Amino acid sequence: MGKVIFNGHIVDREKAIIHIEDRGFQFGDGVYEVIRIYNGKPFTLKEHIDRLYASAQKIYMEIPYSKQEITDLIINLLEQENASTCNLYLQISRGVVPRNHVIPETASPTLIGYLMPGTRPVDLMKTGGKAVITEDLRWHYCDIKSISLLGAVLAKKKATDAGCLEAILHRDGIITEGSSTNIWMVQNGKLFTHPANQFILNGITRQKVISLLDFNQLPYEETGFTVEQLQNADELFLTSTTMEIIPIVEVDGVKIGNGTPGDVTRKLQTLFEREIEHECGHLLSKVE
Repeated sequence: MGKVIFNGHIVDREKAIIHIEDRGFQFGDGVYEVIRIYNGKPFTLKEHIDRLYASAQKIYMEIPYSKQEITDLIINLLEQENASTCNLYLQISRGVVPRNHVIPETASPTLIGYLMPGTRPVDLMKTGGKAVITEDLRWHYCDIKSISLLGAVLAKKKATDAGCLEAILHRDGIITEGSSTNIWMVQNGKLFTHPANQFILNGITRQKVISLLDFNQLPYEETGFTVEQLQNADELFLTSTTMEIIPIVEVDGVKIGNGTPGDVTRKLQTLFEREIEHECGHLLSKVE
């Protein structure tokens, strides 16, 4: 993967050099997206591009490229790299100006994009993973997909130190999301997930799952639920671009339900795979 998107062009990776006074490097002043690639085709590309622009608007940054220009760059990169199944990282910072906390009136944003290896975690989708619960100590603009991710990094460390897949976050006892995922609970056949406000990132996979629930007339509610309710859930799962839908079968050493992936989670995994295949073609390995 030797090619990258750099400021409107496709260049060799070694030619993409970031200035030491780039505000992304010094302030974390920028936004990003991670886009899943299946069979060389980007999944939910429009939704990711739309969210990139929405995040930029929330931090008062104007992206100097049209959505079509960025889309064309992505398609060009995929063709040049002969991509198959992988992940695309796309980032835009406010650019290079002398260091100052004040947002500059004029700056030329820095755009980068590159491919990362990433196979589908099908085995984990089948068996499920473990999680820990920890307090959500991040800032209150979690709806912005900011490159300032130190809070999420520290939460993820708690999970990995405990030998777990994810850290599930709460504010005053109300579950918000995971350190890099959205969290869903199933109770008596109904799904629950935190509303898309400033306390969570409205994940693209989260949005796709909601559309599947609507289309298939499955009951759900976007509402906060407590740590205690989570611990007594029938089923629990997380969603994200790179992990799709992963069952959580144990939290803080206690089994969720009977400790195996549940029927509702399985059904959604199957429906989600059909969405991928509709947009990107046949999947060689599947959960079903």
